[in-house]
Amino acid sequence: MYDKKDINKIKEKKVEWEKNHYSKLIKNQAERKDKFENLSGTEIRNIYTPEDIEHLNYTKDIGFPGQYPFLRGIHSTMHRGRLWTMRQFAGFGSAEETNERYKYLLKHGETGLSVAFDYPTLYGYDTDHPLSRGEFGKCGVAVSSLKDMEILFDGIPVDKVTTSMTINGPAAIIWAMYIANAENRGISKDIIGGTIQNDILKEYIAQKSFIFPPEPSMRLIVDTFEYGFKQVPKWNTISISGYHIREAGSTAVQELAFTLGDGIEYVKAAMKRGLEIDKFAPRLSFFFNSHNDFFEEIAKYRAARRIWAKELKKLGAKKSRSLLMRFHTQTAGCTLTAQQPEINIVRVTMQALSAVLGGTQSLHTNSMDEALALPSEKAVRIALRTQQIIAEESGVTDTIDPLGGSYYIEWLTDKMEEKTYNYFDRIEKLGGVIPAIEKGFFQREIAESAYKYQKDVDENKYTIVGVNKYKTDDEISIPILKMDEEGEKRQINRLEKLRKERDNLKVEKNLKHLKKAAEGDKNMMPYILDCVHSYATLGETCGVLREVFGEYEEPAIY
Repeated sequence: MYDKKDINKIKEKKVEWEKNHYSKLIKNQAERKDKFENLSGTEIRNIYTPEDIEHLNYTKDIGFPGQYPFLRGIHSTMHRGRLWTMRQFAGFGSAEETNERYKYLLKHGETGLSVAFDYPTLYGYDTDHPLSRGEFGKCGVAVSSLKDMEILFDGIPVDKVTTSMTINGPAAIIWAMYIANAENRGISKDIIGGTIQNDILKEYIAQKSFIFPPEPSMRLIVDTFEYGFKQVPKWNTISISGYHIREAGSTAVQELAFTLGDGIEYVKAAMKRGLEIDKFAPRLSFFFNSHNDFFEEIAKYRAARRIWAKELKKLGAKKSRSLLMRFHTQTAGCTLTAQQPEINIVRVTMQALSAVLGGTQSLHTNSMDEALALPSEKAVRIALRTQQIIAEESGVTDTIDPLGGSYYIEWLTDKMEEKTYNYFDRIEKLGGVIPAIEKGFFQREIAESAYKYQKDVDENKYTIVGVNKYKTDDEISIPILKMDEEGEKRQINRLEKLRKERDNLKVEKNLKHLKKAAEGDKNMMPYILDCVHSYATLGETCGVLREVFGEYEEPAIY
């Protein structure tokens, strides 16, 4: 780096520059803002120099790609050697319609699948349950049984394509359906790859699609960890998710701190069970948001890798693979506007570029019409092409971590880490993650952040192009996807037929065995798989666990 003599010279030059150049011009110009700060409220200086990062030790704090502390990337070659997996989150209406979309995306160059489920599925209900009425297929695909899973992946090589599934409360059951479908097709479960989100802590914090109380929910998650590394070794049994925390209104710092805090909690829970950290840690993965502040997002990803590596080392991880933070990124749905929807393409491009420069392993780019409806074929193709242009035309993948060494980026990465550890201290003082959830700490922090952000937008402190600035009176219309109105009826008829034709004695027997396992302390995954293989429905299987564990009721916190 620089020695003390160099730093002192730079400080002198900076003082001279500010006095004789910058300050003089500022006095003669109306400054663009009263205060320059990023979305986390960190004040941004006019310029950064070596003095801002003089405390950093290159080997210890920055290092090289593929080497501890992995700040510059988890692999030595990063995107020079292999591009990120291009996934487009997709799921709407029936399994048949969604299967068509998957084939369309794969045909156009997608390299991994990502499944969105509808609300009844997320809450563990079948489509014909009274609480499911009116919600079929609205925000994802309905999967009520193994039969739906078979249709969903019909004709798709699940042994060659990895699949990510955004499911939490009933994650173990949906995962069992995916495994059972592969097995029924003669594909061994030890070769299938993919991810289940399976992150229940952020459900209590932000997204709220929880089913069971924290203790049995954590037990189910640790069951999937244990079953996964023993039986399905290529599968990521959790995707610890900051995405929904950010969508609920958190800052980038809160997203980073709360997500990593949840991750550490899962590791501790697995170790408490007696699992060896170096056996399950390599299959832990993460999921982050990519928001509007370009450099803050890049700094967030870099800081995340360094913090995770340090914390896993403290917890006793010995293998290098256990220290790697592998993460998927999705561009920020909450930033998309219904006004002038075409300009969402520009927002998504910038957000996707920050994810790539931040070293993501997998990426979803939102479609321009998602503030209005589920994406049309044209919109989703443009979103996928956005990734392909970044990968194939921009040149940003030619070198690894091209922004590494930037005075600003390294300073900001350091600042993100510092603020994250401040949150860790606050959570620790509250007794840990679950006590902090029960006291409403995370929920209040996010609510206050969301309120402040919206207030700043309303007062024009932040510009949202097309919303509070550069508005137009022209009506802009784009084609909107139309849902199949008969899909819900077909789904309900399929469920009725399934219940008549399956071996109901076998279903009843398997559900009883699952109930007994849930009442004891056995790993529940083998019993869930038996239920699924016999075509017990999602609602029936979840119903047994509801009987044993009860349902979580969120405490009043305001």
